[in-house]
Amino acid sequence: MPSSIFNFERTIPALPWRGLALTAALLTAVATIAWEIRVRSWGYAPALNDTSDLWADWREKVKPDSIVIIGDSRALFDTDLDVIEQGLGQRPIQLALVGSCPYPILENLANDESFQGTVISSIIPLGWLAPPPAPPYQNSLKALKRYRTRNLAQRVSHHLGMFLEEHIAFLKQEDLTLDQLLHHVEVPNRADFHGPPALPPYFQTTERDRRTRMTETTVKPGPLQDRVKNGWLPLFTPPPPPSYIPPDAFGKFMGAAIEQRFVDTAAAVKKIQARGGKVVFVRYPVVGPILELENKLTPKVGPWTRIINESGAAGIYFSDYPELASFDCPDWSHLSGPDSVEFTKRLVPHLKSALGR
Repeated sequence: MPSSIFNFERTIPALPWRGLALTAALLTAVATIAWEIRVRSWGYAPALNDTSDLWADWREKVKPDSIVIIGDSRALFDTDLDVIEQGLGQRPIQLALVGSCPYPILENLANDESFQGTVISSIIPLGWLAPPPAPPYQNSLKALKRYRTRNLAQRVSHHLGMFLEEHIAFLKQEDLTLDQLLHHVEVPNRADFHGPPALPPYFQTTERDRRTRMTETTVKPGPLQDRVKNGWLPLFTPPPPPSYIPPDAFGKFMGAAIEQRFVDTAAAVKKIQARGGKVVFVRYPVVGPILELENKLTPKVGPWTRIINESGAAGIYFSDYPELASFDCPDWSHLSGPDSVEFTKRLVPHLKSALGR
């Protein structure tokens, strides 16, 4: 074999490498600053991304006697942790997830033999009954997987990321990555393609304890609020049955899955109760077309009543109490920051009663 193969040398051209490196660094800095200015002009500001890593941080902090909040985005936006701490005498751990089915989190706590604390769980019936293939269910599984499997490198990357996110506005993983920006390109539906409903834009601030508040821009009437509102109805409307499954077969499959969820929910609650723990289900405020749609698809006498009756858990339904039902949701589905504080103050006495405190 010719020896030249083993003596190969790459010729480096004689170019002003220092100058080129400086030029590349300057162009990168200018482009970064320009992009930061641009996204701030759209209303973005530095804030933490609510990642699976941040969720896993707090799942790891759950102690045997913890107060744990689980649920969907309403529990995340509408529950003030300071007020709960003042009212119940213990700082709660916030484990609610945007766009999620909370059942896998309840099941995880029920299967944790060391846990004998209190669970405060939000319920949106459609989300609670979501089958395993559905995105809300998968969102919860994603967070649980991160909690169980993350390694040291991922932990270090997460904490570095939090530092940067608190200072740089364009680090919004749900909105401003190239992948997400490409999703904003509107592609019309056609015979063999039906695009998923558009997700609402990033409209919250998240703190390190996962206390989440609606941005002031969303609270005020305007383009952002309208965009968020218009995103909810398609997301809350169940998709049509798949064309490749006969309607009767699909109906039986979904009916069996829903019945099993009622059984599994009751079993999970009873596991926690058997260890001395307590579970309280809360229906958070919702208004406008979203309330009308939810009441039509899942009236109170339906899934909510069954979950409470079959599980033996306490339940607090906002419309049963004038002091809880008097709030407006700027986006139809979540409270503003100040209203979330006031709502939690009014919720605490009901929680105390449900918990026997």
